[in-house]
Amino acid sequence: MLSEIKKIATEISPRLIEIRRHFHAHPELSGREYQTAAYVAGVLSSCGLKVKEGVGKTGVIGELEGKEKSRGYLAIRTDMDALPIHEMSQLEYASRNAGIMHACGHDLHTTVGLGTAMILSRLKDEMKGKVRFLFQPAEEIAQGASMMVEDGAMKGIDAIFGVHVFPSIPAQVIGVRYGALTSAMDDIEITIQGEAGHGARPHQAIDAIWIAAQVITTLQQAISRTQNPLDPLVLTIGQIQGGRAANIIADQVKMVGTVRSLNPQLREGLPQWITNIVKGVCEMYGAKAEVNYKYCLPSVQNDPDLTKILEKSALEAFGEDKVMSIPEPSLGAEDFAVYLEHAPGAMFRLGVGKEGQHNYPLHHPRFVLDESAIFTGVVTMAYSAYQYLEQL
Repeated sequence: MLSEIKKIATEISPRLIEIRRHFHAHPELSGREYQTAAYVAGVLSSCGLKVKEGVGKTGVIGELEGKEKSRGYLAIRTDMDALPIHEMSQLEYASRNAGIMHACGHDLHTTVGLGTAMILSRLKDEMKGKVRFLFQPAEEIAQGASMMVEDGAMKGIDAIFGVHVFPSIPAQVIGVRYGALTSAMDDIEITIQGEAGHGARPHQAIDAIWIAAQVITTLQQAISRTQNPLDPLVLTIGQIQGGRAANIIADQVKMVGTVRSLNPQLREGLPQWITNIVKGVCEMYGAKAEVNYKYCLPSVQNDPDLTKILEKSALEAFGEDKVMSIPEPSLGAEDFAVYLEHAPGAMFRLGVGKEGQHNYPLHHPRFVLDESAIFTGVVTMAYSAYQYLEQL
């Protein structure tokens, strides 16, 4: 079966490169992937899949049935949205939509999903069980997976596979990790209420900006002194708003930020821990505080059995020198984690780094990738799907 998968993948590779370049040249923002979705639906239909559009607003589902429909139900998820970034790659097929760019590789993810569907549709008479292809919108704003789930995308699913490109891994190399792959991501909003006054007489006011500075400093110090250093925890205040003039002491400051963690038990206690620190500092200086902590995404926890299938499939397909173990998780977040609340799953990293040149990181306006990774990703995903259904 592996040789047949590779044969088909080789045959369709030029078409897949063409598809990926089309997506790259025509990126669409989160929740607005109308043309991308229509293109995806057309390709899936041409492969004989049963297609459902408008899932999670702009998502697409493709259903493929093998010869033994009751054997198992596997989902394969890829995401479609781009970022509000002005592309500076100088590629011939660079974005034609001003201020929008596929800087996170979702164009390649979508292509891998379509390529896998093309391969498995040709081999459906040899495939046991069913495969549901999820082409998801709005990953970049951490909403698409939840919208897809609400529309029934995970109904009946037994397991799910996903893929994400990684420029720090060389092209044609697969990265696997057991357990935590990404961190949980939460939002925090802090409002500090002081009392306005003249900039020349600070003792007659309660300076919300100065107190905000104390809050930020204390939070960072508290992480290093009161939290277990073996449990990663990052708190970043990314935006501050406050003050009206140079000579007026600000009476209110609003701060918003992000919190990243890996330990679920640690995460559970963070809202109260942060609130206690913020209010304690504010009370010390006569101010009041309001803390709004919002749980957003859990950590992606790769299922060990499904990760083993991905690893074994990649090893058989490409050999030991093309499969690497990822030593540590990323503190980036992925809404693939939402699907894992409904079925076990695993995501692998797909190397897209170009050999012998500087590889810009994800979300960079000069991000480019090595398209030879498409073949690697498609073969790995298709063979892993086959192996999963075969062993049931």
